[in-house]
Formats: sequence, C-alpha cells, structure tokens
Amino acid sequence: MQTKNFFSVIVLSLMLAACAGTDSDIEIDRSLPEIYETAYAEFNDEHYETAATEFLKAETQYPSSPWAADALVMAAYSYYMDKDFAGSILVIDRFMRFHPGHKDVPYMLYLRGMCYYRQVSDVRREPGMSAYALQQFQQLVDRFPKSQYAKNAENKIIILKNYVAGKMMYSARSDMAKENWPSAISRLQSIVSTAQETAMTPEALYRLTECYTAIDQKEQASRYAEKLQLNFPDNT
Repeated sequence: MQTKNFFSVIVLSLMLAACAGTDSDIEIDRSLPEIYETAYAEFNDEHYETAATEFLKAETQYPSSPWAADALVMAAYSYYMDKDFAGSILVIDRFMRFHPGHKDVPYMLYLRGMCYYRQVSDVRREPGMSAYALQQFQQLVDRFPKSQYAKNAENKIIILKNYVAGKMMYSARSDMAKENWPSAISRLQSIVSTAQETAMTPEALYRLTECYTAIDQKEQASRYAEKLQLNFPDNT
C-alpha cells in the first residue's frame, strides 16, 4: 500500500470537519487532525507500533468521521510493517466488521493474506498459516478479480500450493523410508488429485509407481507410470 502523499489535503479536510462539532459523550484530548499528524509523523519515522496506536486513537475517538476507515487501514498496515501480524489481523477484522463495503476491502483481504503468508515456515514443518493465507488470497481473487492486488494474490496462491504439496511430498518420502506404504500412497494421491498444477506432481506419480511396485501391485504401478509418461514425458 502506498503511504498517503496528500496528507496536507487530508489534514485540511479534517480541520474543516472538526469545526463542525464532535460527539459530546466522548472525551477528546486532541483534535482529529492533530492525531493524524502525529500518526503519520511516527509512521514516516518508522515507529510503526506508535503509529498504529495513534491511528487507532483516531478511529476510536472519532468513529463517525469519514476518515475512520482510513485510520483502520493505516493502523493495520503499521502493525504489519512492525511484523505484529496478530495485531494487524485484529485491526483488519474490525475494519471488515464495520466497513464491509469500503473501497479498501480488496487491500485489507490482501494484507490479511500477507500476514498469514509471512508466517509460513519451511516445508519440513507443519504448514499452519498456509491454509489461512490461501483462503484469503483466493477470496480476494474470487470477489475482486479486477483488483490491483488480484494478480499478486494469484502468484501467492501458486507459491502456497507448491509449498503445501512440498510438505506432503516430504512426509510421503519419510513414509516410504519407513516402508509405511499406505500412508505414503495416501499422501502422494492427494498431491495428484488436489495439486496437479504444482511442481510436485511428476515426482508424486513416479513415487506412486515405486510404492505400488514395492507392494507388488503391478497393475497400479503401471497405471501411474503411464500417467507420468503421458503428462510429463520430459520427467520419465
């Protein structure tokens, strides 16, 4: 997300809005323009946690302001930049609850996906966050296919699917080393059926041939060998 370059225009607009009056039930220490000025100054100085706190003050103290949604967007982004992904997700959830039709919904879906994506570990560990990241990116692509974030989300989906397939392949290899053929076959078949477009598919077909050969199921082994030769002739 690009930092607002038209900050001076925002401040001027907020000053005009502030002159119109505020909610008498809320105790206000600073005006909205003052909070925004502090928040952006902290953000530009890369004090992201403080910036997030200030943006949240703008939203909570002036919830009816037309800039309340913008404040949540910047608070979520500030937490993300601070690598406080849990904090960012909480703010995004608040944004989605109160501003479901806002123009920045595609960006917030993308940001939430990135919060999960940044927490994905290597293929030897439990994927954990990968499924959540996939869900967010897929939702973005499905709901907002023409969004400026959709293409990037599609690329992340491909990466994540390869990651998940890689995790299954790692486990399948481990099963094969232990001669746990049923478990290995189940994992490899899952790759073939759910992750056909990933780089793991040729190896999955090859190792299925090995597994069925090991348990003397020659017909099944031959079937997967034929699939490998037909679909991936360069890998045979």
